[in-house]
Amino acid sequence: MEQRIDYAEVGLIAGLEVHQQLLTAHKMFCRCPARRYTESHDGEVLRHMRPTLSELGEYDGTALMEFKTKKNIIYLLNESNVCTYEMDDTPPFLVNQEAVDIAVEQCLMLGCDIVDEVHIARKQYLDGSIPTGFQRTAIVGVNGTLPFRGRTLSITQVSVEEDSCREVSDTGHLIVWRTDRLGMPLIETVTGPDLRTPDEVEEAILLIGRVCRSTGHVRVGIGASRQDVNVSVRGGHRVEIKGVPQAWWARYLVHGEAVRQVNLLRLREELHRRGFDTPDAITVSHADVTDIFAGSDLTWVRREGWERFITEEGRRPAFELGKGPFRVMAARLHRLGGVLSWPTQPDHIFASELQGRIRVIAGLDQRPILLHSEKWPDHRGALAELRKVRQRLGCEADDSVVVVWGPEEDVATAVSEIRLRLQDAVKGIPAETRQPFPDGSTDFERILPGPDRMYPDTDSPPTRVTRERVERLQAGLSEVPWKREARYAAAGVPTAVSHYLIRRGGADLVDRLVAEVGADVRLACFFFGEKLKHLRRRGVAVDTVPFEHWKELFRLFAADPVLVEAWDRIVRLITASPRASIASVLAEEGLGAPPPDWLERIPTLVQAMVAGATTIDPGARTRLAMGRVMPELRGRVPAREVRCAVESALGGGR
Repeated sequence: MEQRIDYAEVGLIAGLEVHQQLLTAHKMFCRCPARRYTESHDGEVLRHMRPTLSELGEYDGTALMEFKTKKNIIYLLNESNVCTYEMDDTPPFLVNQEAVDIAVEQCLMLGCDIVDEVHIARKQYLDGSIPTGFQRTAIVGVNGTLPFRGRTLSITQVSVEEDSCREVSDTGHLIVWRTDRLGMPLIETVTGPDLRTPDEVEEAILLIGRVCRSTGHVRVGIGASRQDVNVSVRGGHRVEIKGVPQAWWARYLVHGEAVRQVNLLRLREELHRRGFDTPDAITVSHADVTDIFAGSDLTWVRREGWERFITEEGRRPAFELGKGPFRVMAARLHRLGGVLSWPTQPDHIFASELQGRIRVIAGLDQRPILLHSEKWPDHRGALAELRKVRQRLGCEADDSVVVVWGPEEDVATAVSEIRLRLQDAVKGIPAETRQPFPDGSTDFERILPGPDRMYPDTDSPPTRVTRERVERLQAGLSEVPWKREARYAAAGVPTAVSHYLIRRGGADLVDRLVAEVGADVRLACFFFGEKLKHLRRRGVAVDTVPFEHWKELFRLFAADPVLVEAWDRIVRLITASPRASIASVLAEEGLGAPPPDWLERIPTLVQAMVAGATTIDPGARTRLAMGRVMPELRGRVPAREVRCAVESALGGGR
């Protein structure tokens, strides 16, 4: 299967929707605390979702698809982080103005046109991730730009919105959500379809992330930032890869989706060549074949195997399980031989496309989800069973067969979805949202939503964004990351270090020290971008050190540069004695002042070391001697002076 493609030749384009949690005390539309995650719950609520008509009297296709899944939805509630608003039992509070301010800051960083009034809209979600069935969202800015690789990356819009629940489990027809994250403020930054390669997508995610972090008002850590990546190739359709948690995943996911779309377009050409010019030309017939597999060695297709599966998994009627008795159903794909093994994304075939639809919409998620004639199991008697299935269906030589099993209603839904997915193949690329995996593959998640799912929220009044408010926020804004990175690069700071400082908030600390105490830019960047990272990983509480201590330390560094050589020891001392002044800590340890007799003691120490050394290499003996004497002298005598004294003593010894 071809896995290498020329992205320019196939016309790859991609755009981003970057979601970033905001650093606010409260949630978006209530006064519950934000970012108070819990693993226990005080109560559970069971809900079912149903679609509603838009203001134009139409149903959104995604909502209809979600309704077809017949999901039972359970919400786990902890009284410390939810209230009646989250459960849609009371109207929303007024929108969190702190969140609106942060969204305006993001717009200013991106050069957006900021709206005069923020109007809250409802965006319908029937997957259960939001108990109300919709997300409250509002556009704050439009038409921004970012400098990117010598050109411009367009910013379509910046929105402020509420976060969804955290998924706990999704099994059969039951999905369980934890509501602690629900309602936390987010900003969503949407780019134009301006990205042309997987590497560009990864780089753009990181760039937008640095813009968000530069405000200093967003959250960091696992789950604080997520992105949706929209991908298409020439002749294809926009496909949204939903909830990419890390930027480096995007490189592999975009490549995989580009390969998938190219292969699906080739499949469309093959289907047209066979005479399937319209979706209606696809014919799928089916028959009940439960009896054929009653004694099969394929135990999972037998009634006893299914009952053992639901017992072991603890699946319950009206919760995880669909309705009806156990059935095995075979679907005949008329004149579609070879289609099921057609390559799609790397290491996947078209049968995987069917599996995804069946898993999500029919709720049949047992493994394997289906059997098909183009890769039939090599078990005793299995081929004979396949021949019986083909005979019952009246198959011709160029037909393929798919077998599914489970509750009667779910099996019927599965057969219907097989037909619908094959009809989509005649059209090319189905417009859908896909779930990402770390290996670069994706799977079906839902039909891509359309504009019919958006409508005004009549519960929330608009918020005016005055000129005075914008000017106040502009005055306190940090430098945009690309200008800061250029300034650091001019001082000799590597790109990786400057990126880390901006992402982790250290850049503002560096700039304050440069401005207030005249700290050396390069020294400060390496100190906070490399040296402290080393200590933080070893559990040293460097993030608890107040800014005034850093100011005092960098004044001492400027006055006595020898102290820089003992930075590790000094920082450990500071964190161990947070209330003491740094000068007193250094004086107590004798740092910054050379021992009165250090120079006289060097020859004796070196000669004793040389006498026990086995190496005759002068460089190795010098390094060995420095390793012996520097622990006492580091931060008290410059290393170059100690080295001169050591080399002199070694020369005298020879």
